[in-house]
Parts: sequence; C-alpha cells; structure tokens
Amino acid sequence: MIVDMRKITILVSATGRDAALARLRQLGVLHVAAVKTPAADQLHQLEQKISEVERALRLLAIDPDKAPVSPGEAGDAAAVVARLLAVGQERDELERELAELTAQDRWFREWGAVSRASVDALRQAGIFVRFYVADRRQLAALPDDATVEVVAEAGRSVRLAFFSRDPAARLPGLSEDPLPPVEVGSLRARLAAIRARQQELADEVAALRPHGQRLLAYRRHLRAQLELATVRHGMGEIGPIAYLQGFCPVEAVDLIRRAAAEEGWAYAVQEPDDPKEVPTLIRNPSWIRIIHPVFSFMGTIPGYAELDISLWFLIFFSVFYAMLVGDGGYGLLLLGAAVLARHKFPSAPPEPFRLMFVLSGATVFWGAITGTWFGTERVFDVPGLGFLRRLVVEPLSSTSGDQTFVMRLCFCIGAVQLSVAHAVNAWRSRRQPAAVAQLGWIAIIWAVFFVAGKLVLGKPFPAFGKPLLIAGVVLVLLFANFQRNVIKGALITLGNLPLSVIGSFSDVVSYLRLFAVGFAGFIVAKSFNDMAAAAGPIAGAIILLLGHGVNIVLALMAVIVHGVRLNMLEFSGHLNMEWSGKPYRPFGVAEAD
Repeated sequence: MIVDMRKITILVSATGRDAALARLRQLGVLHVAAVKTPAADQLHQLEQKISEVERALRLLAIDPDKAPVSPGEAGDAAAVVARLLAVGQERDELERELAELTAQDRWFREWGAVSRASVDALRQAGIFVRFYVADRRQLAALPDDATVEVVAEAGRSVRLAFFSRDPAARLPGLSEDPLPPVEVGSLRARLAAIRARQQELADEVAALRPHGQRLLAYRRHLRAQLELATVRHGMGEIGPIAYLQGFCPVEAVDLIRRAAAEEGWAYAVQEPDDPKEVPTLIRNPSWIRIIHPVFSFMGTIPGYAELDISLWFLIFFSVFYAMLVGDGGYGLLLLGAAVLARHKFPSAPPEPFRLMFVLSGATVFWGAITGTWFGTERVFDVPGLGFLRRLVVEPLSSTSGDQTFVMRLCFCIGAVQLSVAHAVNAWRSRRQPAAVAQLGWIAIIWAVFFVAGKLVLGKPFPAFGKPLLIAGVVLVLLFANFQRNVIKGALITLGNLPLSVIGSFSDVVSYLRLFAVGFAGFIVAKSFNDMAAAAGPIAGAIILLLGHGVNIVLALMAVIVHGVRLNMLEFSGHLNMEWSGKPYRPFGVAEAD
C-alpha cells in the first residue's frame, strides 16, 4: 500500500542551519523538497568529482551503481582517482594513435616494405611514383605509354606502381592508394612501443583494482556531501530565519516533533496540498513485495494519489507469464535456474528469486493442465510419468483441446481483470456518484466480452447482452459526471463514451495475445522436436538444445512485451493510472547507500 505522508515545514535560525541539517540527516525520515533551485555553480564541483570517481571505477571494471559498498574509509581515494583518470586519458590517446598507425601498417603489409626515403629521392630526381589498386580487366585499358609495375596480385585485384616525370600525371579510372608519410621501420617500432605501454597501463590498472572499495566509499561520501549541499542551498530564507519543507511518513512525524522540541525549531505539520509534489513510499507484506523487482526493472512508480496495484499485478502477471511461456518443461528449467541462482547468490535480495519461484511454478501448473512438456506428448510414455496425462484438462490440451475455448478463456481473463480495475475505482469513490458509473463500466466490459465472443469466435450473443450494455451505458451517462443538471452531465460524458466503449472492446480482444503467443511457442517447440527426430543423434541433440533455448528466450521476451503491457496499459488504463510518482528518498539516504 502507499504510505500516508505529511508535509513538514521546519524553521531554524540561519546560524543554526547546519546543526539542524545534521540532526535531520541523522533522523533519515524527511524527504526534502527544495524551496528554491540551488545555483548550478554551488553543486557543480561535487557533481564533477562524483563523475570522475565513477569514470575511475569503470576503468577498474566496477559498476558504481551495482557494486556493493563495504564499510570503510575513503583514505587517499582522490589520489587514486587522479591516477586512474590520467591512465585512462593516456590509454585513450594511445588507442587513437594505434588505430591510425595500424591503418598505415596495413598499407605496408599489402604493398611491401616500400622506402619512403627512396620515393622522395626519386621525386628529387624528377621521377614521380604513385600507387594504384586496379581490377585485372582494367590493365588492358591502361595507356600504352604509361610506365607501370605490378607490385602484388591477389585474386582479381592488382596493385600497381605508376612512374612518371610529370607530377600531375594520373592513371584515369583507377583508385589511388597513397604511400603513408612514414618509414616502415620507425612505424613498426612505434607500434611496438605503444603496445608495450598499453600493457604497462593495463598492469597499473590491475594494481589499482584493490582500491575499488575505497573509491566506492569515496563516491558514497561525495554523494552525501552533494545531498547535503543540495538541501542546504535549496532552503528558503527570510531575514535571519532559514526554512525547509519536505514530506515524511505519518508514523515518523513524532520523530520530527521530538527533534524540534529538543533543538528549538519551529515547525508545521500539514496534509499535503498537492499530491503531485508528494513522494511515493510503498510498503507491502513480503509475499506481495516479490513483484517490486518488476516495477524497478520498468522504472515505474505510482503517484501519491494513485493506487498501489502490487497485489493485482502479481496475480495477473503470474497468470500471463504461465500462459505466455506455456510449457511445463520450460517452467521446470526456469525453476531450477532460479534455485541455482539463489544458491550461488545467498546474500542477494530474496524478492527476485521468490518471484521466479512463483512464476515458474505457475508455468509448471499451466503446462500440466494443458499437457505441454517440451512440445511433445512422448513425455507421457516415460515410465513413472504417466500420471501427467491425468492432470490434463481436455479443453485446454495443447494437442487435442478446443482452441475456441482457450481463446474465450483469454477474453474472460481480460474481462475479469478490467472488471477488477473498475471495481477498485468504485471502492475508492464509494461515497460519490461516480462509483455507480464504475459499476456501469463493469456491465459494459462484460457486454463487450459477449460481443467479442460473437464477432471473433462466432459464439451466440446472449439475450441479456443487449440490456446489459444499455444498462451500463445509462449508468455511465448519468453518474460519470454527475451534477445538478443531469442532462448537461450526460452530454459531457457522451462526448467520449463511444470511443471509450470501442476502446474497451479492443482491450478485451487484446488478451487474445495470451493464446496466440503461447500456442506459437508450442508450435515452435514441436517443430524443433520434429527436426531433431529426423536428424541423427548428435545433430538432433544440438537441434533440441538450440531450438528449445531460443524458444525459451522468445517466450521470456514475450512476457516483457505482452505480459507487462496488459498490466501497464490495459489494466492501468482502466484504473486511470499515470504512473507519475517519484520515490520517497529521505534526507541522509545517500550516506547510508
């Protein structure tokens, strides 16, 4: 759920500003909102230092945003950063020079060790040499009086040296390949020197790698300083009084009150007046919290005035995942991979692993009731696995089931999820007439469910379908914009209602992707099985390994594209969610990170 917040205003004397910030930082509960925008030059130096540290960490092959920070002091980290940046700059310069000299060396490898001094001596004597690359067929078209020498031949390509006493003479139609302005001996000596220096720099970086934790601690320290500077320079001032504003969870207000009493601050506690300014803090039981990594992956967070849909997202995402992956064998493989990963990374946060356990388990369950195990029915003939056949729900069977039934089930899942969205909206507005309009939308959703069955699947439209649709439309018209002038409110609603009803039909039909993608995955798996059966044992094993591996990857991509979409667009759209939130980040968190 989204935690209730309070807006806090704290007033202190200008001379006591730093002490107040130190105490608030220690409390670590106030998400500070800048009263004024700090001047860029006040923060630029710290931002530049942090950027330099991050560049130095990347030179050590350490991701500053993912590497864990062990407790420790930064020490002389600034000197290590300076040395690493110098090494990095020199390495970049050497790489640019190496690329240029390698291109020149390639010329000599193709033409041979041509002496630049000899070519210059010929020029001094009035003989000019130019180098060309030609096709064999072009040789016959050369002027009869042209003095050329074939230097090298490779396939249909010929390298020519053209000699002339006229400095402006050229061989028409041929591509000139100029001699580099360097002697081959000095060029290769410099290349050797560059590679030797690159190795020295690589050894130096390796020697500095043990300082990685020191640099991470230094970065944490700088980020804490930047946070402090941002808050300090973002405070408002009225004469000798400085003040700041922020938000904290309602249960933490007493901490602010006690600190204010001890420190002699003036303060005000208010209900937030603008939900868009309030950060979002979500707290859920551990069994719901397992879905949070998905939100983190997408970088989405609901606004303070919006809904926390973690529970509904978890339930429906698990169903979508199971149907899109669709294969119980794949589910077992993914479950095993999750167990191994958890064993290898025991100190990692548990939520991603628990989520994979749930999703993989749901996939195994779906595979069992559809009889889908690596795209083959032969698994039922394996001794000891015959019981799997008894788990199959025949209408859902991937081989002998009723595809129309499965498609109708997808429509039903869509109608249920969208009905949940409007039921939640009705509960939130239960003391307002708009709640009745949400009940009308539920009626519309189920009416368009029957329309989809009729138009897409050829199912008969029930007799109560039309009255259901009419009742839903009437409720929405009357109560969506309820006001004293009922007709005016209905006319306001009518402007968007037809498109909204059509959009609801489109949303219900879009759940058909669950069947389409899952069935396509089954067909791909079956095709690879048939290919493997026609090949020999070794080739067949390779086909099975690569084919099913690719199919699993495609299935997981489908989960990201389709499974997430149904929750983030269709479901969230009917909830009127904009995902406009910003995370709650209390002052002092940078030092704790």
